[in-house]
Amino acid sequence: MIWFHILVVLVFIILGARLGGVGIGLMGAAGVLVLVATGVDATTKDVPWSVIGIIMSVICTVAALQVAGAMDHLVHLTEVLLRRHPSHIVYLAPFVTFLMSFLCGTGHTAYSVIPVIVDVCKEHGIRPSRPLSIAVVASQVGVAASPISAAMVALVVALEPIGVGYLECLAVVVPTTFIGCAVGAIVSARQGCELADDPVYKERKAAGLIKPSTAGDDSYVAAPAAVTSLWLFIGALIAAVAYATITSEELGLVKDAPMDSTVAIMLIMLTTAALICVLAKKPTASITSQDTFRAGMTAAVCIMGLAWLGNTFVTHYTSTISDALSGPLQSAPWLAAVFFYFAAPLMFSHAATTSAFMPLMVGLGLPAVALVASYPAVANYYLLPNYPTTVAAMEMDDTGSTRVGSNVFAHPFVLPGTAAIIVTVALGFVIGAVVV
Repeated sequence: MIWFHILVVLVFIILGARLGGVGIGLMGAAGVLVLVATGVDATTKDVPWSVIGIIMSVICTVAALQVAGAMDHLVHLTEVLLRRHPSHIVYLAPFVTFLMSFLCGTGHTAYSVIPVIVDVCKEHGIRPSRPLSIAVVASQVGVAASPISAAMVALVVALEPIGVGYLECLAVVVPTTFIGCAVGAIVSARQGCELADDPVYKERKAAGLIKPSTAGDDSYVAAPAAVTSLWLFIGALIAAVAYATITSEELGLVKDAPMDSTVAIMLIMLTTAALICVLAKKPTASITSQDTFRAGMTAAVCIMGLAWLGNTFVTHYTSTISDALSGPLQSAPWLAAVFFYFAAPLMFSHAATTSAFMPLMVGLGLPAVALVASYPAVANYYLLPNYPTTVAAMEMDDTGSTRVGSNVFAHPFVLPGTAAIIVTVALGFVIGAVVV
């Protein structure tokens, strides 16, 4: 029956991807129902509730920042930076999107930056696909490195039984992902012909399909509570990391912590969201109307359905999967990165991929170094051009330079993304050997 159930899992994942949005999670749940109907046991223990809780808490806070005008302020600062240094936009754009995803724990923050990148590129005759491709990749990789992302929490939860804590994960993942994105930017800067020589651009320009670039708004004034709210959020982020640090088993500073780091992140983030709303004098009801909130809650439902589907299958066939994979993976632990690399586009979520498969890898007895180093490969959402930020980049680039070519893999995100992941994983093995 295992091959039939594998087919069920794949069919419902594909159906969910075709529906898009919340449909991914709904089809995941439908897949669980089919598995149950054909002899597989399902329990709520297979639902990654802690991961979902982190997503909901962080997204509420990010939406509160948006209500307070703090996200607009961040975008303004980004625009100022990019317009002052247009010749370095291929390197600055991914730095900005990485930082925003790192701080906020979600890649959905990239949506507001993409139009700015396109505008600056058109103003200076730069091929938009170069900064856009690596900026989108960096926004996805930054989520994997974020200390408050659900994926990072899922990683820590999975690795704690084998003695790898929060600090060790961050110490490996943060520098390696940043360096990997920097290498990806170098690759991206050399992609494609110059904009003026692009035949698609010429055709679109001749047809009048390219909108003129909008000049930077010099009249921007930050909302009254925008800057304060932003600093409050950064303080909350530092507090969450500090609590996880002092309560970690590695340091042993606090023996009987009142709560674990997952609970701490959720409570700190939700409290911060409340304080931001009070500070900005905005009704809390306005949080739910923000696009970041809708995107985040959609992600939570998707993770619930997909992770439930994946975990149910893996739990039922743990021994069979272990027998099949233990030999190759134990002889070549780096294959775990390859597994995550190809699983991620199907799971459509960093957290879902991590929570579904990282415990399996732990159960196979793989070295902790290999697991931490391989983890950033869960950020592979660029391989198929169907992830929301990838689609947004292609749609917002009216020059036509950010496009899919003769086949589904022929697009500008593949090379810089793959280079970033390869470098990140390779460095992870080097740094992990020292840290873990």
